[in-house]
Amino acid sequence: MKNNKLKKILVLGSGALKIGEAGEFDYSGSQAIKALKEEKIKVVLVNPNIATFQTSQELADEVYFLPVNDYFVEKVIAKERPDGIMLSFGGQTALNCGLILHKKGILKKYKVKVLGTPVLSIELTEDREKFAQHLRKIEIPVPSSGSATSIKEAKIIAEKIGFPLMVRAAFALGGQKSGVVSNVLELEEIVKGALAISPQVLIEKYLHHFKEIEYEVVRDMWGNIVTVCNMENFDPLGIHTGDSIVVAPSQTLSNKEYHGLREASIKIVQSLKIVGECNVQFALNPNPKNGELDYFVIEVNARLSRSSALASKATGYPLAYVAAKLALGRSLLQIENKITKVTQSFFEPALDYVVVKMPRWDLVKFVGAFDQIGSAMKSVGEVMAIGRSFEEALQKAVRMQSGRVESVTDGGFANNQEVKNFLSTPTPRRLFAIAESMKNKVSVEAIHKITGVDLWFLYRIQNIVDSEQKFSKNKILSRDVILELKQAGFSDKKIGSLCHKTEMQIRHLRKQMNIRPSVFTVDTLAGEVPAKTNYLYLTYHGDHHDVSPLGKKAVMVLGSGPYHIGSSVEFDWSCVYAARALKKHKKQSIIINCNPETVSTDYDMSDRLYFENLSFETVADIFEFENAFRFGGRTTTE
Repeated sequence: MKNNKLKKILVLGSGALKIGEAGEFDYSGSQAIKALKEEKIKVVLVNPNIATFQTSQELADEVYFLPVNDYFVEKVIAKERPDGIMLSFGGQTALNCGLILHKKGILKKYKVKVLGTPVLSIELTEDREKFAQHLRKIEIPVPSSGSATSIKEAKIIAEKIGFPLMVRAAFALGGQKSGVVSNVLELEEIVKGALAISPQVLIEKYLHHFKEIEYEVVRDMWGNIVTVCNMENFDPLGIHTGDSIVVAPSQTLSNKEYHGLREASIKIVQSLKIVGECNVQFALNPNPKNGELDYFVIEVNARLSRSSALASKATGYPLAYVAAKLALGRSLLQIENKITKVTQSFFEPALDYVVVKMPRWDLVKFVGAFDQIGSAMKSVGEVMAIGRSFEEALQKAVRMQSGRVESVTDGGFANNQEVKNFLSTPTPRRLFAIAESMKNKVSVEAIHKITGVDLWFLYRIQNIVDSEQKFSKNKILSRDVILELKQAGFSDKKIGSLCHKTEMQIRHLRKQMNIRPSVFTVDTLAGEVPAKTNYLYLTYHGDHHDVSPLGKKAVMVLGSGPYHIGSSVEFDWSCVYAARALKKHKKQSIIINCNPETVSTDYDMSDRLYFENLSFETVADIFEFENAFRFGGRTTTE
């Protein structure tokens, strides 16, 4: 049932972009505002970030370009007198601000209702010790742990549990000041840093080489609940999910593991009385005794996160939009599925494709930066690739990162010792060290033992390496060979480099052989119900197209790809406005972009969305299929 008493709602943004809080909160906040405007509710937004789409004048009714903190937000509340406030769409910044407003009695003073998940539930998930106690009460396993507010307390806990340990700061963003410690000196250093930004740290047993699995769960106030997406980290536990390659849906779980973790995530979300969206992260033992399900819960985010944006774009399920509607009191049965437009949101998406997310780092731009990655996020952006096989999606993701690397086999290592170093230490180059080690005849089992990466993923990478080496030996450019290489994710440019031909020569040859990518639709229900939106990707694992060309009435708008230093959310803003301007001039827009954090890759921002690489080959293939005009900015035309 809809809450008809709400006339004005305050939405908190995330403020300036930072590591751990980037464009995903512009996307989630924009979706939330659109959902509220549909209900004829006046929206007041607090967000000082002028580059975001959500601060555009036609979206919210009132925009305050002020810091998202209790002092300024109280001033806005006193002036605007909103009926309710939403805390879940502005990341940790908005959540922490909302908690302070609640503790100080400011929300009670002005009779402002927190919409969505109750404040007590939010506090429970943010306080590490209370959260661990809650999970134990409902018989959900958590690692042996204890909370500390001083280095002295931390040492006592460490002595009780034993090294190695994971140290996490409470109320922190992106795993800030967290890390794995193996002795007292390392413990003192990490805890000192964590307590400098947080009043509390959680110290727990480190689960070496456990898998990290995530479930995105949605619940309404009536107790209806669905798990929208499950995702699996390529890297084992210890690497922040924002710095890990992530695969959706999970590829290595057994049926027992998948449904066991799904049931656990539902039990947790029900117990917390979440209203809206929630992210549950698990550590899963890859080698359990007697085949039993052996897992621990490591974190719950009672808000939208970067993982939520990824899950939303991977499945086509508009998580932020649905969460906003649920916060108003609607049920999942009442909210329309915006992709099919004939079913409701009370369903679990079925994917007939594979999604690979890969982080984007810019560590070389920071003089003296340590390139090792761990439990504290360092990536500044990410890309998302869609394919019909893991190999196809992974190779796409590699090319999407920078445009300079064509394949996982392009390691560029100086010598074998350098390869060994990068294999044993988690850095942005570990994926390439894995492929290079395989080229050097290191066994999959040996690589698994060193890295903890699941054997299934390693064998898929081995397939890519084998395909390249097989082709390099004979260099026969037959139709079967080229098609096999394209299905393994190799670009024209990479194939050309392996046989001493140019990209254009390979492109001309494969077109002569009628080897062209198929255009497939993301439909959320694996073809059971036709999709009404044009959310598309290219694949060489097909023999038909799901859509027809738009022709000259359409204009192509090229996005800027992953966020990096010098190219950020401002270019997403310009792409969205280009698409909107085209509509005013009776032209259809075709956006091409690979960044899941952006507003431009939302399902309703353009007439067609291609979640694809911004390379000559891909853009040219789409251009030739659509027979459209082209439009783009500086970053995308280089």
